[in-house]
Amino acid sequence: MKTRIANVGPAAACFGLLAALAIPACAGEAVPPRSGYEFMGRETRAIQDDDAANPGMLWVLDGEALWNRKTGPAGRACSDCHGDARASMKGVAARYPAFDKARARPVDLEQRINLCRTEQQKEKPLAYESKDLLALTAYVGRQSRGLPIAVAEDAQTRPFLEAGREAFNRRQGQLNLSCVDCHDKHWGRRLAGNPIPQAHPTGYPIYRLEWQGVGSLQRRLRNCLTGMRAQTLDFGDPELVDLELFLMSRARGMRIETPAVRP
Repeated sequence: MKTRIANVGPAAACFGLLAALAIPACAGEAVPPRSGYEFMGRETRAIQDDDAANPGMLWVLDGEALWNRKTGPAGRACSDCHGDARASMKGVAARYPAFDKARARPVDLEQRINLCRTEQQKEKPLAYESKDLLALTAYVGRQSRGLPIAVAEDAQTRPFLEAGREAFNRRQGQLNLSCVDCHDKHWGRRLAGNPIPQAHPTGYPIYRLEWQGVGSLQRRLRNCLTGMRAQTLDFGDPELVDLELFLMSRARGMRIETPAVRP
């Protein structure tokens, strides 16, 4: 369900965006994919690299507690079905979004966690961006750290991958921009003092210094839509999941960093 056009930011922010994109685009030759980590300053990279200093690890620790907590009328914990997450969840985050046969479309990791919650624990789903859902997603994601992204690219996922590709390339909003305009043509430059990455989702949920907390990939995508003065999409909207799938496919082979740290 689409909501109204966002009314955000001062005119100066829009001018800064247009000014940044007015710089000639990068050379057209193919370049190897680079994680957003490579565009961060030394201090930010040091925070991500040290689990004792990485604030995102607080959500991971909360997620571990939730993993082992019995809940719902079924009185089950995640660990009752899946056991030790260090073994059973290894590589899982690298394969999501994944096709769900019952729904005949891909679901992302947050949706999969909520499906387990409603179907197996007989409990209400957790709200998007809630502390508990972010914690569980970060905990599951942490088990794939260092493993290559490997989302399925087959007959089942192909239509949704193509829908995500179309969304990535589609100009929209009052600024008439697409994701490509920043993340393919102008990566490595700076916007409002921050580097423009290639938009590879290797570290979600991530801890953003701007947010002073952990957030999902869908939160970041909604922020980008707002920045383009485009129509935002509700959390869980199929278009956002398709875009997530395309971004993960685009980052295929890159290593999971969850929880990453960004400005």
